[in-house]
Amino acid sequence: MIIRGQSTTRPNLLFLMADDHAAYVMGCDGNRQALTPNLDELAAEGVRFAAHHCNSPVCTPSRQSLLTGQMPHSAGVTVLGTPLSTDKPTLAKQLRKVGYRTAVFGKMHFNRAAEPGLHGFDTVWTEDVIDREWRRQVPSTPLPEGTRAKSLPWRPFQTPAREWLNAAKLPYPRRDAEMKGTFIVNQAMRYLEENANTQFALWVSLMEPHSPFDFPLEDAGVMDPARFAVPVVGPRDGGQIPLIFRDLSSPEKQGIAAAYYTSAYFLDRNLGRVLKKLKDLRLDENTLVVYTADHGYDLGQHGRFEKHCGYDPALRVPLILRQPGKIQPAVVKRFTEHLDLGPTLLSHLDAPPLPVQHGQSLYSGRKLIVNEYLENEEVFVRTDRWKMLYGSGRRARTDGYLTDNPTPGRNTRLFDLAADPGEFQDVSAAHPKQVEVLKKAALERFRNTHPDAAQEPSQGGLDELLDFYLVPRDAKPAPLRPA
Repeated sequence: MIIRGQSTTRPNLLFLMADDHAAYVMGCDGNRQALTPNLDELAAEGVRFAAHHCNSPVCTPSRQSLLTGQMPHSAGVTVLGTPLSTDKPTLAKQLRKVGYRTAVFGKMHFNRAAEPGLHGFDTVWTEDVIDREWRRQVPSTPLPEGTRAKSLPWRPFQTPAREWLNAAKLPYPRRDAEMKGTFIVNQAMRYLEENANTQFALWVSLMEPHSPFDFPLEDAGVMDPARFAVPVVGPRDGGQIPLIFRDLSSPEKQGIAAAYYTSAYFLDRNLGRVLKKLKDLRLDENTLVVYTADHGYDLGQHGRFEKHCGYDPALRVPLILRQPGKIQPAVVKRFTEHLDLGPTLLSHLDAPPLPVQHGQSLYSGRKLIVNEYLENEEVFVRTDRWKMLYGSGRRARTDGYLTDNPTPGRNTRLFDLAADPGEFQDVSAAHPKQVEVLKKAALERFRNTHPDAAQEPSQGGLDELLDFYLVPRDAKPAPLRPA
């Protein structure tokens, strides 16, 4: 066990979260190009879970799965625009039961207006409040003459991908002190000051490094695009690369990567500010600090610049826990899932478990992980050696990432990660038994967690049964192709 015995008083909780931060873009993960000194220090002082994975590679489902401790299909949130039902149990609700004062500042994808008590948070400054108060309290100042900065507003999918992915690596037209991320951090630090003598559970959820990879004017020259190699595209990648990325040039791809890394550097600096405030207030010794992200991100791997897929860069996410004297510094290499974070935190904070709990202790480790992307009716299963991607191929996805053949019919890919860590060569035809094992593992996860399991068809093979569960029940109707 890495977490030692409990003290007589519960620790505070500082839950730090990023948007689209892939685990491989951290210095502590072995990436020398990543400038993340504060996260590296946090990892050195705590335990880093090096094989931690989200349960869905899209913002809203992943976040609400993490908050509820349920698979996205059970939480009732599998597509981007679905709001989490207010009657769902959450980590914040469980912590309130034992006296924690709860608060959230930043991006949470609740998809509903902020109000006190929402999902168990006493103080709720989510996207609508943050945007309103930031614009009201922090007016922008004129830029120096000749300054190059990105044009506003940001218009993803309406302008060419090179623009909304910031291939020119342009800063947001504000200085560091005027940035929205800095404003969120300032509100969180004020909250720490005002609640230093209470038992608090504080979520601080920043918007970086999500596209358009914002960073302030001061960071414009931090990363040199020429230093970034363009990932190799595999022999079977061509037809599955989303159409919107097809005309990106190599220099533009390098610029996108440099912008993302710069945004991650800005994120790290803001996280450092919160951690320094915690220490200055002498709260760090009795505060459990958690850092994670909703999901990862592809930066050119398989020709993609997004996360809505089953490749490892989109699924592996950072997870660091630190509490001095209670958590021994270590690196855990066993598989863990976002589902496992809730049970571990509630146990450590001596709070009641979630009434529906699909995870287990982070320290138990898993033999395999299961992820779902129901927007495209897909499920992914990974072991140490094997990775399977299965899709019904019948739903015309509505996320904007169309390919040459939006509804190709059922498709199964299997990768031997020992020989092919980049996930390029489909070996499913040569290993049908392994495919069957992984499909059965996916089916078992659905049967154990899905609210419609009792309605599972009484007949059908593995593919038919998986297709039953892959339908996104909370999505608007989309064209289906018969299996």
